[in-house]
Amino acid sequence: MLFLENWSRFTKKFYALTIFKRKAFRLLPLLFCLIFALVVGSQSFSSPIKSTEILWDTYGVPHIYGKDTRSAFQAFGWAQMQSHGNLLLRMYGQARGRAAEYWGEEYLESDKWVLTMGVPERAGSWYSAQNRAFRSYLDAFATGINTYAKEHSDLIDDSVEVVLPVKGQDVLAHLQRVLNFTFVVDPGKVAGVSSQEPKAGSNGWAIAPKRSANSHAMLLANPHLPWSDLFLWYEAQITAPGIDAYGASLVGIPVLNIAFNDNLGWTHTVNTHDGWDAYELNLSSNSYRFDDKIRPFETKNLSLKVKQKDGTLLEQPLIVKSSVHGPVVSEKDGKAIALRVVGLDRPGVLEQWWDMARSQNLTQFQKVLERLQLPMFTVMYADKEGHIMHLFNGQVPVREQGDFKYWEGIIPGDTSKTLWTKIHPYQDLPRVIDPASGWLQNANDPPWTTTFPTAIKANDYPAYMAPRFMDFRAQRSARMLAEDDKISFDEMIAYKHSTRMELADRILDDLIPAANQYGNELAKRAASVLETWDRQANADSKGAVLFASWVQAMDLDKTFSKPWSEKSPRTTPDGLVNPENAVATLSTVAAKVEKTYGTLDVPWGEVFRLKYGNVDLPANGGDGELGIFRVLDFAPAENGRFQPFAGDSYVAAIEFSNPVKAMVLTSYGNASQPGSNSADEQLAMFAKKQLRPVWRIRQEILAHLEERKLF
Repeated sequence: MLFLENWSRFTKKFYALTIFKRKAFRLLPLLFCLIFALVVGSQSFSSPIKSTEILWDTYGVPHIYGKDTRSAFQAFGWAQMQSHGNLLLRMYGQARGRAAEYWGEEYLESDKWVLTMGVPERAGSWYSAQNRAFRSYLDAFATGINTYAKEHSDLIDDSVEVVLPVKGQDVLAHLQRVLNFTFVVDPGKVAGVSSQEPKAGSNGWAIAPKRSANSHAMLLANPHLPWSDLFLWYEAQITAPGIDAYGASLVGIPVLNIAFNDNLGWTHTVNTHDGWDAYELNLSSNSYRFDDKIRPFETKNLSLKVKQKDGTLLEQPLIVKSSVHGPVVSEKDGKAIALRVVGLDRPGVLEQWWDMARSQNLTQFQKVLERLQLPMFTVMYADKEGHIMHLFNGQVPVREQGDFKYWEGIIPGDTSKTLWTKIHPYQDLPRVIDPASGWLQNANDPPWTTTFPTAIKANDYPAYMAPRFMDFRAQRSARMLAEDDKISFDEMIAYKHSTRMELADRILDDLIPAANQYGNELAKRAASVLETWDRQANADSKGAVLFASWVQAMDLDKTFSKPWSEKSPRTTPDGLVNPENAVATLSTVAAKVEKTYGTLDVPWGEVFRLKYGNVDLPANGGDGELGIFRVLDFAPAENGRFQPFAGDSYVAAIEFSNPVKAMVLTSYGNASQPGSNSADEQLAMFAKKQLRPVWRIRQEILAHLEERKLF
């Protein structure tokens, strides 16, 4: 009534002022609409959420407003199906160990791996182990998936609908397959297969107020994973009672894995964590020797179904043997290899991630981390209070002997002395909070090199905790932070996009003089190109293709006269051990480059293309082994060109000001469903080294609204 009374007074005054101008009076209905929208809209911003909705912005990012937690999970399941339905269902089918039954023999090895590792069965026990509330959230996420599929079956590929309906157990099976049996232990390594896939990697920075130009802590999140399959990131905002978090999750995971809220944020990097071991067993008939005794294997007889080309199913037996160490993955010449993997008794990682996003300060955040449900990944953290933290997170086995290299090999399995049964508690893990340097970095290097002066000393930890090295990308990362006393938000973003090659800065002062001394005419011309090159991998950089080709032809482990040293971690390795051989290789490579591209100084972006979906643009960035911070991994394409298949995938730059300032980019877009063009615009920004603003406030989202879904 008060609103109507005020409106009545307003209209009378407005009429009095405009009565002599009838045309102006015609604007009154429009003005009414505008004021009504503002009044109602402002009330909705402060009122409790009465219904659940998804607001899709123009970049395909779902902003989920849940009236309660269960509703938010259901909406997130719906959103992931709308963006990645075919992929999600295919991955869930694989996590069941029934992909060959659904889609044929090409999935047979995947099924064998999943079933041998006991994923579907363990998913059931993990589901039962969840507390009642969180179990209902998993069910709600599955309900969102199923409801979308039912209402939009025409948008889902017929071949993957066989996976429906999805259950809460499927979510946990997928989680295990991703975390424990892809990231913790690579099935290719277990099988002894040399994979063409790049190592999963990432960059992470945390900058304290003392090193920030605006005196606010800043965080840089920058995973770079393969641009396909279970490695795809999904960007989202989740708002519900007790949470308002923005970030990204891997597709199929029902919570944000990297995120920030108004008070804090974190990112993950793939750390130098050893969470699995391969034990060699001495066989005796259908048993094995252990502590001078003969023990029988535990045996399970399973059946695999394989879909044939004519649609019929062929059954294959699968016998899974297990020792006290774990499942047997191979047998040969009277020996067997059994696998032991961390985290299989810790089913609470999803709830831990959820509570990390709900935390409001460092004390709360660390309390959640202490649960140690997440089997691996460095945690890089920053908050509004100005704290920064690096945690070498992981479930690290307590081992009686050996260093990191020892445990990377085959371990004798005939004695209990090598069989670990416990993991180190949170307090044992390498971590640093608020270092004197004011900055922290991780580029998949061990925790000992997170900042300088050294804040975490390797000698204070068991030799098996992590190896000791610092590669060129990490050195480049540390250089950019160490050499800038006051880093602005815009500078952090510029550093993120740096394509300068630390390896080139290290070795060209040796290679160029050597080429001029020992080289033929072609080698000297190549040296001239390298001398004028900007030492970057930008689209217009001339000389980068030649240098990268030379590096690829060299064995870097045998290239340097001065190896990497802990005493000089950021300036070694250095020098050429055999200058004449290096120059000869340069001459050979130069001949190939000139023949393929017609010139030695072909621009980087002419050879390396951002070819993905409908986009084909000159690329920038390259292999991290070159010491490039902006990682982009390429695969051969046509006519001597290359296209990306991994690298910078999700980037978030956050400044914990008031309000929080954030810029992001999901390189390949936020949807993989057929007909989606979400990659086009963001890849174009990628090519220009740009990020886009984060829209977190409702008014901002509504101003860039693409679609609305009300539940």
